[in-house]
Amino acid sequence: MSESSNLISYEKILIAGLFTLLYIQYLNEKKPKRPQDAKLLNKSLSKTPDSIISEIKSFVSGPKPIKDEDINIKKKTMQVVPILSEENVELRGKLIEGASIAQIRLHEIKNLKDKFESANLINETGSRKRGSLTYNKIIGEEDFIVSDIVRKRQGHGSSEAFVRAGPRHTIHFDPKTVRAAIVTCGGLCPGLNNVIRELVHSLRYLYDVESVIGIRGGYNGFLGKEEYPPIELTLDVVADCHHSGGTILASSRGGFEINKIIDFLVDRNICQLYVIGGDGTHRGANIIAEECFNRNLNISVIGIPKTIDNDVDLIDRSFGFTTSVEAAQAAILSAKTEARCNLPNGIGIVKLMGRSAGFIATHATLASGDVDLCLVPEVEIELDGENGCLPFLLRRVKEQGHAVVVVAEGAGESLLGKNTETDAGGNRKLPPIGEFLKTKIVEYFKNKHLEATVKYIDPSYMIRSVPANASDSLYCMLLSQNAVHGAMAGYTAFSVGLVNNRVCYIPIPRLVATSPRVMDPLGRTWERVLSSTGQPQHLPAFDSSTCVVNDRTMV
Repeated sequence: MSESSNLISYEKILIAGLFTLLYIQYLNEKKPKRPQDAKLLNKSLSKTPDSIISEIKSFVSGPKPIKDEDINIKKKTMQVVPILSEENVELRGKLIEGASIAQIRLHEIKNLKDKFESANLINETGSRKRGSLTYNKIIGEEDFIVSDIVRKRQGHGSSEAFVRAGPRHTIHFDPKTVRAAIVTCGGLCPGLNNVIRELVHSLRYLYDVESVIGIRGGYNGFLGKEEYPPIELTLDVVADCHHSGGTILASSRGGFEINKIIDFLVDRNICQLYVIGGDGTHRGANIIAEECFNRNLNISVIGIPKTIDNDVDLIDRSFGFTTSVEAAQAAILSAKTEARCNLPNGIGIVKLMGRSAGFIATHATLASGDVDLCLVPEVEIELDGENGCLPFLLRRVKEQGHAVVVVAEGAGESLLGKNTETDAGGNRKLPPIGEFLKTKIVEYFKNKHLEATVKYIDPSYMIRSVPANASDSLYCMLLSQNAVHGAMAGYTAFSVGLVNNRVCYIPIPRLVATSPRVMDPLGRTWERVLSSTGQPQHLPAFDSSTCVVNDRTMV
């Protein structure tokens, strides 16, 4: 820092100090009415003007002025911190002998630039509609995020990695010629409208894309049916949609016909298709991407993972999950109120979503703290016997006068048997586990010459049709913006998701290869449930070596 800049800073602070003294005098004469002014006056009157000037001088000069090269801006907290030198072992940490990653395998994303002529435009500014935007952080083509960050001293020496999401230096598509389409498939989920809105905003505000259409009714909207007409997604159309649950494009299952989908894209000059859905929807999106590539169509196909069950693998969590867990709290609280207030032996049962994964049930249980028994698809349900659920509920009711049960919709198939019927999306219909439990509890208490007052609550569709909360709204924005950045750069056949709290591009084939995932029945999340509820521990419902278990949602 130069002497002239020191002098300027010194003069400015002295002037500020002078005004402070004048303000103190003013407050003393006016007898302040605001509490904050009175507090400032009382604190200031204890100091003399000379002491204040002395403090200012000491602050400006300082015993050891900090040089610019000795500081580093810590972006996470925006505070100035000293740079840690190699010699400062105490602050840098101890070197762990034998711990290293010998190999990092990067999952590359297919790029249309490799096959088609690229516009190759510099990605320097954003939209002129809201003023120019210069990106301070351009993501390199080989920037990556390591997937498995939890390591052991002598653990495996390799790791897979994913391409980091964000704006690239150059873009493949000329924004003036881009015509994009958005489709939502499968069941509803909090945040769908947020994703639609942020995709439109990112395309229009960041890249000046003029035309974005919405495909209504999932994949059925590509088939030319009168009841599924596409709509133009203008800024006015999406302006307030994020305040509502559901999707303004509507959704449905089934309807995947690859030739008609390709014809639709070609006839309407679509060059970017954003597909929002679960692992089944993503498998369809990958087929579209591959077919476009094989037919020499310069079309980017992008997936955004959507699953209320949080069962898409690799990503930290899916959007809408935290909102659903939050919405489930009202049902659990209602069940507790019913159980406490309805005598004798009140028991409240809440059935939550979770076809093959119990993430919502476990997280809702842990967030509530009022649940006595949590049942999930990943763990067997043992009804009778010393370690059974029914004797446990009887003991709990005798202890506290009531009990609350949370059960995932896919739990207990070993008791009820698997249903052979499927819905339009190919998903197997589930047996009525909630009603089954209610009947069994009443019968068990009756056999003990006791009466049980059981109230059954099924808020399944309520927790998925609510608007996204603040956390999910922010997440939806991150996913949407980065999906657009990837598409404009020419990437295709990829999905966008949070991996280790960083947004990444994941090849769709890799994403669906290990999806759907399930919660680890021997993992720490389930251990937390057992410690929270005090329920008996039962065996896993499957061989963990035959499927993907993942506790990434909670560390």
